[in-house]
Amino acid sequence: MSITEMEAKAHELQELKRMREELEAEIEAAQDAIKAAMGDCESVTAGAYKITWKPVESVRLDAKALKAVLPDVAAQFTVKTTVRRFTVI
Repeated sequence: MSITEMEAKAHELQELKRMREELEAEIEAAQDAIKAAMGDCESVTAGAYKITWKPVESVRLDAKALKAVLPDVAAQFTVKTTVRRFTVI
């Protein structure tokens, strides 16, 4: 791929990302409107759609607290990974 083609592809990528941001904002607005209409209801049937908005609990490890209280144990179970970050500025 030539530099000119790469520049064109990078421009296309930036435009697609901008469009995605606009769509994500519209999606969030539609979800917020539905949630506001649902109020405290966890489930609603709207025509062909069943819409649910239920609380979900999760349990997570507080790594920062573990490191503060038991740094040796935290170090034993710490895994280092390497990834390549792709950015276009």
